[in-house]
Amino acid sequence: MIQKLMEQIRVKRAPIVVGLDPDMSFLPPQLLSEAAKSRRENIMGDDELETAAEAVWRFNKQIIDATCDLIPAVKPQVAMYEQFGVPGMVAYWKTVRYCKEKGLIVIGDVKRGDIGSTSAAYARAHLGRVVVMGHRLRVFDEDMATVNPYLGTDGIKPFIDICREEDKGIFVLVKTSNPSSGEIQDVLMQDGRPLYEHVGELVSKWGEDCMEEGYSNVGAVVGATYPEQGARLRRLMPHTFILAPGYGAQGATAKDLSAFFDENGEGAIINSSRGIIAAYTKERYSRYGAERFADASRAAVKDMLEDIRGALDGKL
Repeated sequence: MIQKLMEQIRVKRAPIVVGLDPDMSFLPPQLLSEAAKSRRENIMGDDELETAAEAVWRFNKQIIDATCDLIPAVKPQVAMYEQFGVPGMVAYWKTVRYCKEKGLIVIGDVKRGDIGSTSAAYARAHLGRVVVMGHRLRVFDEDMATVNPYLGTDGIKPFIDICREEDKGIFVLVKTSNPSSGEIQDVLMQDGRPLYEHVGELVSKWGEDCMEEGYSNVGAVVGATYPEQGARLRRLMPHTFILAPGYGAQGATAKDLSAFFDENGEGAIINSSRGIIAAYTKERYSRYGAERFADASRAAVKDMLEDIRGALDGKL
């Protein structure tokens, strides 16, 4: 799977992923009105959770349609759908399906992690297949997923097994982009190195048997907001593909990210969520207004691409 992602990045010259993290605070009001009207006309009732989920789906679809020719991948954050209950998870499922129909690689930002049969169930639900009455059925069927390593190898191995069986990939949390990540991830171990470096070494080891074209299907999440740590981890994990959240809304710039890539300008993909999908709310793109929110997202993607390409000095 990592090879497919790298191929799409090369074809589109776009090492970026759009985070599909819809929030009611920036959902254009006309989408809620349209969703409610559609439900009434189809005699489906006026359940507000159903209406919200339908609006989220319409929001996602328009952004996907406006940007799919520019980007290689999307990263829907499952919590933004779970908050609407079962209707929200239907919207998540529809979003994953539609993105794959459009040729996009889907990174499910699910941050799952447990042990034994529970971890295996998570892996089957998001990357593999579940057996029902003798049939092996795909469920959410993302191409890749984010995974929490806190439970150690027991929690990661079921995902790696599925990656081998189904040609899928995972990104393991190593150094996350949030401000308080250092409370745990930067704690010094007995050898004087921070915990995140030890996790990085484990990720590198876990990925040794899942290599494709110089990189592993076991990748790492490294926050774009920590460029110095990212540079160290790039050296520590030379064959680990990096997913870097935190560009834009969280403050990271393209210049911060050049060290996340290898000497060929590969080995990393940069995520932007609110900076893309809520672009119309920003002054820079306010001319589009809520009615043309998807056009604003397309413009924001183009600007991000120009920024990243410039920072990589023409390597793309």
